[in-house]
Amino acid sequence: MNIVLLEPEIPANTGNIGRTCVATGTKLHLIKPLGFDLSEKEIRRAGLDYWKDLELSVYENYADFIEKNANAKVYMATTKAQKVYTHVEYEPDCFIMFGKESAGIPEELLLTNKENTIRIPMVGDIRSLNLGNSVAIVLYEALRQNNFEGMKLQGQLHRHSWDEA
Repeated sequence: MNIVLLEPEIPANTGNIGRTCVATGTKLHLIKPLGFDLSEKEIRRAGLDYWKDLELSVYENYADFIEKNANAKVYMATTKAQKVYTHVEYEPDCFIMFGKESAGIPEELLLTNKENTIRIPMVGDIRSLNLGNSVAIVLYEALRQNNFEGMKLQGQLHRHSWDEA
């Protein structure tokens, strides 16, 4: 799986998303301009000690991303989409793109990819969810559809065993 952040603005969100990507074996793609420097403490604090294990690609702009991922199947998450994120079938190598916190993905890009735009349902006039939460919601649905391939499906207790009565 691949998560793409188009022009992210808040380092703590990107750090949190990076940690989620490490935990799920997902590659993170960042498209400039970024609203922060990747060496900022805030991004590393949110990503904890996982940031060093992150598979990360950074692109100069959207055109650079498209050029380097020419045949990629890209789903674009937006509050403007007509299709709910659970109504598509995610391929194991697909890309799921999220826009910047203040404006989302530009409508011109959405229109060129309208068959692959997806949304998370919400009530009322809520503008959007937190970016990190949105990524986790959609990513885990995509992973579920792919049977959580390569992921640990059972946890272990630290001081006890699940076999205890």
